[in-house]
Amino acid sequence: MRVPLSWLREYVDLPATETGRDVQAKLISAGLEVETVEQLGAGLTGPLVVGRVLTIEELTEFKKPIRFCTVDVGQANGTGEPQEIICGARNFAEGDKVVVALPGAVLPGDFRIAERKTYGRVSRGMICSGDELGMGDDGTHGIIVLPPEHEVGTDATALLELYDEVLDIAVTPDRGYCLSMRGVARETAIAYGLPLRDPALLDVPAPNSYGYPVQVSDPIGCSRFTARTVVGLDPEARSPIWLRRRLQKAGMRPISLAVDVTNYVMLELGQPLHAYDRGRLDGAIGVRRAEPGEKITTLDGTVRVLDPADLVITDNRGPIGIAGVMGGANTEIADAVTDPETGQVQGSTEVVIEAAHFDAISIARTARRHKLSSEASKRFERGVDPQAAAAAAQRTVDLLVLLAGGTAEAGVTEIIAPSAPRTVAMHADHPDRVAGVHYGRETVVRRLQQVGCDVYGQDELVVTVPSWRPDLNEPNDLAEEVIRLEGYENLPSTLPKPPAGRGLTERQRTHRRVGRALAGAGYVEALNYPFISEQIFDQLDIPADDECRKVVTLVNPLSDEEPALRTALLPGLLGALRRNDGRGSHDLALFETGLVFRAPAEPGVAVRLTVDRRPTDAELAGVNAVLPHQPRHVAVVLAGAREQAGWWGEGRPAGWADAVEAARTVAREAGTELIIRQGQYGPWHPGRCAHLAVVVDGAEQTVGFAGELHPRVVKALGLPARTCAMELNLDLVEQASAGLVRAPRISTFPVATQDVALVVDQDVPAADVERVLREGAGELLESIRLFDTFTGEQIGEGKKSLAYALRFRAADRTLTVEEASAARDAAVALAAERTGAVLRGA
Repeated sequence: MRVPLSWLREYVDLPATETGRDVQAKLISAGLEVETVEQLGAGLTGPLVVGRVLTIEELTEFKKPIRFCTVDVGQANGTGEPQEIICGARNFAEGDKVVVALPGAVLPGDFRIAERKTYGRVSRGMICSGDELGMGDDGTHGIIVLPPEHEVGTDATALLELYDEVLDIAVTPDRGYCLSMRGVARETAIAYGLPLRDPALLDVPAPNSYGYPVQVSDPIGCSRFTARTVVGLDPEARSPIWLRRRLQKAGMRPISLAVDVTNYVMLELGQPLHAYDRGRLDGAIGVRRAEPGEKITTLDGTVRVLDPADLVITDNRGPIGIAGVMGGANTEIADAVTDPETGQVQGSTEVVIEAAHFDAISIARTARRHKLSSEASKRFERGVDPQAAAAAAQRTVDLLVLLAGGTAEAGVTEIIAPSAPRTVAMHADHPDRVAGVHYGRETVVRRLQQVGCDVYGQDELVVTVPSWRPDLNEPNDLAEEVIRLEGYENLPSTLPKPPAGRGLTERQRTHRRVGRALAGAGYVEALNYPFISEQIFDQLDIPADDECRKVVTLVNPLSDEEPALRTALLPGLLGALRRNDGRGSHDLALFETGLVFRAPAEPGVAVRLTVDRRPTDAELAGVNAVLPHQPRHVAVVLAGAREQAGWWGEGRPAGWADAVEAARTVAREAGTELIIRQGQYGPWHPGRCAHLAVVVDGAEQTVGFAGELHPRVVKALGLPARTCAMELNLDLVEQASAGLVRAPRISTFPVATQDVALVVDQDVPAADVERVLREGAGELLESIRLFDTFTGEQIGEGKKSLAYALRFRAADRTLTVEEASAARDAAVALAAERTGAVLRGA
């Protein structure tokens, strides 16, 4: 909500010395979020005056149309002679009153006006548009043409109200009343302890039986409907400058007088209104739910198919508006048009004003259903004062009579659903107990009365809530009002004292260790939205029967293109890699840890839990049973150079081995060991894919895959060539952990190294050979490392040679050559038995 300070002063007598910054501080202290204070006219200096166009000479020798104008600015230029000005705009004519910036003026953006020669003539000033003066959009994008009654030579800065301060307030959903000048003025008056001139306090005629006919078929959706009629409007009447400027300062674009007046009253009182052209209405106005398949063309020109839950305004032909959201095009106020034959100006001369109160939830759902958020729906869904409808209609009628020369018909239609005032019972010391501060009954009563409540009782207060505060429903709401008005800054700051011995869970510690280890290995963490499109599975070559394809679909997704919760981290992470690569960062190593969502075996609907007591264990178990399984995963993606080239040597591109090493890094931090074999799955290249597994409770379980992505997947997703990736189920890896990692005992005795080269079949995994060698070597083996592989004619077709370095060491003695050799031979013998390995050269 944009609040011009000059407009705010009409309702609250603020001290003349108070600036926008001062008001901002007061409102923030009262609990409002005043984000900025905009200084209108900053950098603008005169002379800026009203001028009358005397002559216009069209200069046709240039590529674009140029006009050489003489403008009467009176004595503002010091000579009284007409001012010669070059201008390219076409929306003004001889005799029009315009705004002229004379030499020496400075416009916003430090644009200095001076005499200069251009297009073969000397231009002594500038004829200004609204954009050039920082006034905002007026719908014309052209020169400001003023009404003829303004005197030549008068100061245009005061006329156009160019100097002002505007407070930009972020209104939270519970403070819908602050989406109006009335609401903000009330908060300002309370903050300064000053009286409020309530603009809604108007003399309103009583309803009668000869107003415009209205039928409300859904009193729950529409609890109040007021209709007033104004006839005899001048179709040529334009909104006055003060009205247009207030709309512009508040962030709205002036359109026509009738529309501008309804928007102005909405900003002033917070009550959305709508004006119908009575000549376009067919019969009585109705309020009902839409019929299945009904359509309406709204004011934005869009044909919308209505939902049976939509509340609509109708006449005899059908829907003429979506209630509380947007009106229909078939009853729109007609623009003034001059008849070419008669020269008469034709337009809407009779209007019916609607001021209604609609159900907040219904309007919110309709606006979201049609993706149609308007200024009206924004206010209705936050709560509008139902008692303000009649005053808003009266204010609109008064302005149309005043500004358009109309006549208000005597008929007043007002349909009201029966309702009672809302009351809340509260102990007088309840705010004291909530805040931990002693306020006392007098302070509590005074603060509640300031916000508009009627308060009765002594120790037990009965509070009647004002109609404009639908958010006040229970004692804690009333306590919050007292506390915020007394000042949140006055609450004592007491830090809680947590009990000793409680900290992060083991799962949380593992999560943090993994993140730190990957960051230390050169990866950058990327946090992505947990939403995906089901088409991504086809692009990743995921099998049709894979569990990953069983997604949980959202009812109200942020984007229709990504309606499902992710079942893997790679889609979002690969999208981040693609975006960064497209923006010039080609050497990338990204990681993410996060939850994925697997659909339950049997879908169900969670029961609605009560809030008046703690849910039972059975109720919580029922809710958890229908929630998706949410394991934590970790994933990395790599592209480009893994090591940069420089004076220190050649660089190295990222490869599948880096992805596998990232998986090993994760496993080490989790305190477990991965079983790595050649694998094949989905997006990975079948010859460069590692299958990753761990042993949980004696059974081997797959936890993920790592390697280089298939070229087909790389092309489908627009990724850099040779992109590599890894994804692991971090929860399963953690379950495979043996517990606390014990630090190794460092032996002071020397190591004995033995190398062994074994020939095995091509399809025997090196990891299996290594595991068997480790088992056969026994306790003396300290480490084993594969340092060479070889294939060729020397070892035979279908065979490969694997060379391992074995390091032996004893904790209590120096090993002899015979002991090391015996351990090596035992390892080779077991490898020959289990894998068919043959010692190379034997």
